[in-house]
Amino acid sequence: MAREPREGGGRGGREREREREHSDEFIDKLVTINRVAKVVKGGRRFAFAALVVVGDQKGRVGFGAGKAREVPEAIRKATERAKRSLIRVPMKEGRTLHHDALGHYGAGAVILRSAPAGTGIIAGGPMRAVLETLGIGDVVAKSMGSRNPHNMIKATFDALQNCASPRSVAARRGKKVSDILGKREVAHEGAVEVADAV
Repeated sequence: MAREPREGGGRGGREREREREHSDEFIDKLVTINRVAKVVKGGRRFAFAALVVVGDQKGRVGFGAGKAREVPEAIRKATERAKRSLIRVPMKEGRTLHHDALGHYGAGAVILRSAPAGTGIIAGGPMRAVLETLGIGDVVAKSMGSRNPHNMIKATFDALQNCASPRSVAARRGKKVSDILGKREVAHEGAVEVADAV
């Protein structure tokens, strides 16, 4: 007599449950999909290359590329790679960057600028996907180099990795945050952090 499979039982069930929980907290955006052809004896063999950005909209973001013979499989591979390459970006008041940042990758060059509340995300194409999944609300971004999506995204990640919070800069220099920012801004940052905690 065949046994009926148990719901959520065993190691496989727990892994599936954990995967489901893990996938709920992230949102993913397909940036580009490219069809490539390999010419073989019988004709052309098509494959697909996908570029995906994944983020939790709370300061973590990653990107990944995947190739496969079918579109869904290429997207799945890219999403898995993106989840493995997450970076954390410090945000000011949970809505913008602490300072302007430059990023380079190959021929790609981008500039990210912090913006006042209500500005929104002013960015194009691949950069917008990264900033939306990151959870930034107000930022002005400009691409000044290559328009290739891969180069643009890698340059954007380079810029985001160059971002630092006043607290981390103060810790690195062995100073107080008030020495870095000034007393008035520190009081404002502290009030915002208390409001966020409530």
